[in-house]
Amino acid sequence: MKVGIIIGSQRKVSQSAKVARYIQSSLTKVDLSLGFYVLDLAATPLPFWDEGVWSGDPSWQKIWSPISKELKECSSFVVIAPEYHGMAPAALKNFFLLATKDEIGHKPGLIVGVSSGRGGSYPVVELRTSSYKNSRINWIPDHMIVRNAEQVLNADTAASEDDRLTRDRLDYCLRLLLQYGRALTLVRESGVVDFKNHPNGL
Repeated sequence: MKVGIIIGSQRKVSQSAKVARYIQSSLTKVDLSLGFYVLDLAATPLPFWDEGVWSGDPSWQKIWSPISKELKECSSFVVIAPEYHGMAPAALKNFFLLATKDEIGHKPGLIVGVSSGRGGSYPVVELRTSSYKNSRINWIPDHMIVRNAEQVLNADTAASEDDRLTRDRLDYCLRLLLQYGRALTLVRESGVVDFKNHPNGL
């Protein structure tokens, strides 16, 4: 089983990337056989969507085909969404314009918000509202918000009670995601999914 980790921050050095490293380490402890695909949208910035994506523009094929292949191999996703002015970053929204049902459809996703303070909820709401319609990603009911991000997940052991509680809740969400990953594999293999006749959501 392969887990995709999408880092939505546009900063070269970010708390979101730190959270991603913790997540990968934590998942490895749960299941040593897991594979990972990490897409850092700061390290690998994607051009903004244009009509060439749909028309098969060779430049888009060169950019997107390797990413598409990796996404198709993943059975579940962790999407790390820092809060920029109360919104999900433009790079992350752009990712969901590019990623299609063929790559992430009917696969579970865990949203992990990141905030330097006590916020972080708005990107969660935004992604639950507007990212799933045609991509068909299946957000699991639980999500996580890493608040006061600079003060948590910095070492092998928790430095405070807030750090401990953050780790406990995040680890729980990750274990839950893996179970959804196993369960939704059965849905995709059932023969019921029909993207030919029902390509778009409502």
